[in-house]
Amino acid sequence: MSSSKHDHIKAEFLNPLLEQNLQQWKQICPSIQEIEIPDKHFLYRQGESCANLFWIKEGIVKLTYLTIQGNELTLALIKSGCVIGQLQHDCAKPIMQESAQALGKVSFYRIEYEDFRKLIYRWPEWSWAVFETMSNRQQQIERKLRTILTQPVGKRVVATLLDLAQLFGTRCKHGYSLEVFLTQQELADLVGASRSVVSTIMNEFRNRGLLDYTREQICINDAALINEQSFD
Repeated sequence: MSSSKHDHIKAEFLNPLLEQNLQQWKQICPSIQEIEIPDKHFLYRQGESCANLFWIKEGIVKLTYLTIQGNELTLALIKSGCVIGQLQHDCAKPIMQESAQALGKVSFYRIEYEDFRKLIYRWPEWSWAVFETMSNRQQQIERKLRTILTQPVGKRVVATLLDLAQLFGTRCKHGYSLEVFLTQQELADLVGASRSVVSTIMNEFRNRGLLDYTREQICINDAALINEQSFD
């Protein structure tokens, strides 16, 4: 099982735990708030001080990093069940190292750092799943950055589409239909390449039957893409 699929399973395990224990947790941790934000709004921005953690209830959150040159790199797409934020607490309000933005409507629980610590101490049965999910995501981001540094753009597009199929895909006649639609610019930000180059590659893949896409949907022939990924 790939780490991205494993991370998704852990996330699905976490949300029912929160829902089952929410009222009890609110009594112990009064800072827990359920919040809903529309598309493109931010949970937090890079460079901001923030002493909260965020438990995604519904929707998809995009984590991005803005370079000194002004280029935006999409680090990961976060699905419901995941916890994001900064666990290091060496100051009153740690500085966020990335931005978290809603991709479509998103609802989440915001929990102050000290209250989150109480949950970890009081409910150890789910604390390991939280840490494992966050660790897996960090490893996924590190692998992504290594791929950007070492692989040509075509290989990066293939690897990204396969990851998206595992995290957001449902079975269709082509292989997988992505539950989340990304513009070519958003896909380019994920891959770490220009939109024009990614557009050319996507058109080539569609002509070869590796995928199909419209303005609303991307369908991936995962078997063909896996074969493409292994071909040198």
